[in-house]
Amino acid sequence: MTKIIAIANQKGGVGKTTTAINLAACIAAAEHTTLLVDTDPQANATSGSGIENEHEGDTMYECIIGARPAADVILETQMPFFSIIPSHINLVGVEVELVQEDNREYKMKELLEPVKDRFEYVIIDCPPSLGLLTLNALAAADSVLIPVQCEYYALEGLSKLLNTINIVKKHFNPKLDIEGVLLTMYDSHLRLSKQIVNEVQKYFGPKVFNTIIARNVRLSEAPSFGKPIILYDAVSTGAQNYMKLANEILTNHHKTVV
Repeated sequence: MTKIIAIANQKGGVGKTTTAINLAACIAAAEHTTLLVDTDPQANATSGSGIENEHEGDTMYECIIGARPAADVILETQMPFFSIIPSHINLVGVEVELVQEDNREYKMKELLEPVKDRFEYVIIDCPPSLGLLTLNALAAADSVLIPVQCEYYALEGLSKLLNTINIVKKHFNPKLDIEGVLLTMYDSHLRLSKQIVNEVQKYFGPKVFNTIIARNVRLSEAPSFGKPIILYDAVSTGAQNYMKLANEILTNHHKTVV
């Protein structure tokens, strides 16, 4: 059974793309076939996975407007078990192009349907908005992972995201679940970070992952080298954190499958 996880938060700079790349890479490192789907027009998950941005005509944009099947645009990365559907800046205009289309909220679900069985895990990196692309990702996903940064205003906007998730459940995808809330950019030296952890745990209870992603220089350097953290520096704190998160998700999924 394929598990499709959307990584969403309309707030930018919360570690969403970092989580998408590194979670996908760490699940792949555990030898589970993994597809990363980049639906953000900025294409940072694409470049951060080592894919050059020269694939115009063979990207998520062509898939979602129905010009290419997903099977034609899936690329292998430098890691075994880790594939990607790359993004492109052209995706910026997709909301306008799809506005007249029937079933426009289901385009991503439709394009993933023929290929998803090739993978055990599909990770979708959503854009930092609650627009049509994020709606498509939530309609296609089994669950949503919500990264929350350990900084001021961490919970700001979360009620809007939770409201969107409830609307999607009601109208488009009744089986959508919250995979978990992931605390990111944690700084153990800051009292504020600890306060936010307590606040988020109080708010979400058991939905908060045990794994917390610490601030880590190596983690922020890795994308500029086009590498997931486990290829860039496997012994760094960032790599250890994301391996732990992958393990937590694999364990939870295994429990639900059995």
